[in-house]
Amino acid sequence: MTLQATAPQAAQSVPVEARAQPGCTQTRQVEWITFGLILATYAGWAAVTAWLYPAAPVPAVLLTAVLIAFHASLTHEVLHGHPFPWRRLNEALMFAPLNLAFPYNRFRDLHLAHHQDARLTDPFDDPESNYLDPGDWERLPRWQQRLFAAQNTLLGRMALGPGIGQVRFMAAEWRAARMGDRAVWLAWALHVPGLALVLAWVLLATDMPLWAYLVAAYLGLSLLKIRTFLEHQAHERARGRTVIIEDRGPLALLFLNNNLHVVHHMHPRVPWYRLPRLFAQNRARYLDRNNGYYFRSYGDVFRRHFLRAKDPVPHPLWRRH
Repeated sequence: MTLQATAPQAAQSVPVEARAQPGCTQTRQVEWITFGLILATYAGWAAVTAWLYPAAPVPAVLLTAVLIAFHASLTHEVLHGHPFPWRRLNEALMFAPLNLAFPYNRFRDLHLAHHQDARLTDPFDDPESNYLDPGDWERLPRWQQRLFAAQNTLLGRMALGPGIGQVRFMAAEWRAARMGDRAVWLAWALHVPGLALVLAWVLLATDMPLWAYLVAAYLGLSLLKIRTFLEHQAHERARGRTVIIEDRGPLALLFLNNNLHVVHHMHPRVPWYRLPRLFAQNRARYLDRNNGYYFRSYGDVFRRHFLRAKDPVPHPLWRRH
């Protein structure tokens, strides 16, 4: 089956109607659990970088990576309208880009565009798709094909994915900026002060060298790749593209229950701590909804795909004409 794809959108700003989707509607009550976690994450990050690193550098780098990944999960909650009923206050909570790599506004706009389920995995209109158009794939040099193929295993996605993803993201952002995309310029203008604040803390208030923090940031992004690795698959029907990983362990907490990903896509306004109960109450419904795209746990994911590709890099159903 060949599906028609439209022109690339990932490098462009997201139209206003995409930002008006249910996924970005504000909550009507204060979610103190999420707010408390945001404050605790910043406090923990400051303590680990400033006080733990001199005493135990390696554990400090690893724990900083975990906190960076957790901050990204909280950022995902914020862009969906949590924890306060006021968008500007929520977004102010994400003033410090701990992972250094992604401006909040760009993450928000591209992720909300991704929530248009009819376009999931589309190499052009889904900004978070890891698939390439088959025609583009065929034109790539052999070494690039091997690189993309290597990151289609879980090990490759964790080891290479943050670097490959950042290069592709920056290239798309540069193209959009050169075309005069004001949303991109604004996002990066807002990103720079926060980035300067994070780097000033690391360089001036801690003994952690910049290279160690960069290692922690890369490891934090690598942890996030575990979550995104199997979130979506190529499928003829949109309902069959989003996964359920029935895990209740530390990775589920790190990802704020986004392993129950089809539940999140169906109810993007529901806070993270209510997703497990919602899934448990309607388990059969959700498994039917996503055509059984299911894994028992992240352990199951590691066993199946740590060294084995989950699917081809060129999208098996989408091809630009």
